[in-house]
This record gives sequence, C-alpha cells and structure tokens, in this order.
Amino acid sequence: MWHRSNFVAEFIANFIATADQLATVAEFNCQEADSTAMNSPARHYAALFCRRTCKHALYCALPLLATAGTVRAQGSVTLYGTLDTSIEVTNPGNGWTARMDSGAYRGSRVGLRGSDPLGNDTSVIFDLENGFGSANGTLDTAGTLFNRQAWIGLNAPWGETRFGRQYSPLYIPFKGGLDAFGAGTIGSGLNNLSKITPYTDNALTWISPSVAGFDFTGMAALRDPGDGNGIGGYYVTANYTLDALQLSYARQQTHGDTGLRANLAGASYLFGPVRTYVALFNGDGGSPRYHDDGVSLSASWAISPLARASLGYAHARDRSGEGNNADQFSVAFEYTLSRSLLLYFTAADLENRGNATFTLRGVNVTGLPVAYPGAPVRGVQLGMIERF
Repeated sequence: MWHRSNFVAEFIANFIATADQLATVAEFNCQEADSTAMNSPARHYAALFCRRTCKHALYCALPLLATAGTVRAQGSVTLYGTLDTSIEVTNPGNGWTARMDSGAYRGSRVGLRGSDPLGNDTSVIFDLENGFGSANGTLDTAGTLFNRQAWIGLNAPWGETRFGRQYSPLYIPFKGGLDAFGAGTIGSGLNNLSKITPYTDNALTWISPSVAGFDFTGMAALRDPGDGNGIGGYYVTANYTLDALQLSYARQQTHGDTGLRANLAGASYLFGPVRTYVALFNGDGGSPRYHDDGVSLSASWAISPLARASLGYAHARDRSGEGNNADQFSVAFEYTLSRSLLLYFTAADLENRGNATFTLRGVNVTGLPVAYPGAPVRGVQLGMIERF
C-alpha cells in the first residue's frame, strides 16, 4: 500500500510560532551590520524594514505551503488479492472424479483499489480486479485483463456512485448474506439451484448510506455496442437491519436474447452463537432457459471464535410443469488459522428429479455435468483461502 500523508497542519503551527523569532533575528542582524555606518534613527528604520519584510515573506509563503500540503494529502492505492484453491471429489452419476478447483468459495483474484480525497468527505474511488485460476494460472476470461471489476466513482456522505464493469448487486456479498454457506462451495444449495447475473458491463450504480438500518443499491446497465440502444438491464437491492435481524430483497431484469428476470428475498437472525437463514428465489430466462423458484434454509454455528459449522437444505421447483425439481442437503466446517488464512470442508448431496440437470458448482467453478438427466450428484471438497 502507498500513502501520501499531510504534515502541513503541524508544520504551519510551528511555522507561525517561530515567525516572530525569525523576524527578531533579522532585525538584530540589520542592527549589527550597519552599526558603524548609520546613525541611531537610520539603524532603527533599517531594522524595522528588515523585521516587517521578513514577517511578510514568511506569512505570504503559508498559502503556497498549505496548497502543496493539500496536494500531498491525496489518497492511497492498495494491492489486494485472494487465492482460493480446493480439492473436490464428485460423483455426477457415473463414478467419482477428483479435480483441483480455483475460486469455489471466493473467486481467486488480484486487484488495485484506490481512493483520492477531494475534500468535504468526498473521494474519487476506483477498483481494477482480475480473476484467475489458482490451479493453473490462467485468466478466468481469456483476453480480458480486468474481467471482475473495472470501475471509477465517487464516495460521499450522500452515498457511493460507480461507473464501469462491476459485480451485480445481487451477487456476493448480498446473495452470500442469505446463506450459511456464503453462496459458495459445492455446499451452497442457494447458489446451485438459483440463477442470477454475477457481473455487469457499462453499469451505473448508486449505493446509499445506511439510514436507520436501511440501505439501498440501484444499478442500470447500458447495452454493449452493436446490441441496440437503451438499458441493457437494471438491478435493485434493499436491506434492513435491526439488532440481530436482517431482512433483504433484490430484483434484476436484463434484456436481450439471454435476458433474465430474477428475485431474491430472505431473512437472517442471530440466536446466540447460531445464525439462521431463510431465502426465497425465482427466475425466468437465461441460456439454457431457467424457469424455477425455490427456498433455501440454512444455519451456522460459531463453535469458537475460530471455528464454524454449517448445515443447509435447498429445494428448486420447476415452473414449466415438467417436474424437473431438485433437493440439496449440505454440511460444512470452517477454521480460521490466521487473519488471512481460512480452511474449509464441505459435503453435499444433490438429488435431481425428473430430467433436472443441476450440478454441484462454486462461485467461479462450473459443476461436472450429470451423467444423465435426473442423475444424483454427491461430492466433498477441502480447500483453503489466503487473502492479502
């Protein structure tokens, strides 16, 4: 991290305090230098001229020093990142398969985040974030450097605005706040059985400050060049927090051939060391078409400040009337080894019904395809996350 700090205020205070002393020294030097060449009145006026000239020069320099200090006081740029690597062993209906995953819980990434204060509690902010595979070092999106985020905006008392490629407001952390599994790993039935748009190009976003426990996010996305005119989609989220209770709602509507309408709503409540979650979801659209609704129930138990266990169930109902439903049961355990290192273990059983083809996936991991429509999928996963 690089910082530009402002030491001018303290410097100016010391500067003013010693200005009179410096002027007195100047007066004394004038008196000494001309003691043999001037009579007493001449020496008096010469010393007075030296004193006033020195003080005026010192005080006239203060605005320039203050301006220079203001320039130096601007902001910071932070290099940050996440390495999320796991071993997954899954049976999608035709035998057990082992593989190494990247980004199952929290996508592996590296980025630059910056802030440049403008005054009046307002700052220019930006984020440039690249997703990559920690298992093989490749870019998540070939040919795209900042595939996760590339935006600039303003942070002020009235909220935050962002312009550019961004996370959908329905994505993590919103979706993760409705689920004991954080909407990640193979264990999140909410993530596996629901569908949203995770990233959005050409987006304009406003994030409200929290007022009396309420906060709101609104996003509108313009269409890509060649995709027509107008709005490519909109996204809204709202949260209300009161002590141990949190209520949330979100909606998205994107347009075009793969347009998707989706809704998420839920609540969580903290009972001592146990937090419970309930989430409702539905959606229609995408490619291949998703037309389902469902519910997710989960709970997490803080065994200690470093250890946490989670249990969950999720159900998806096929709205097409063909009976392609699904149920998922999951357990998970997490242990924090340090401020930056987390270990996690997850096990899941996904029961597809009819011709459903849901898979066990992750935040940035595509699930192994089922061996046949309606095949059950079972898996276990062990991973670690290192943050910097």
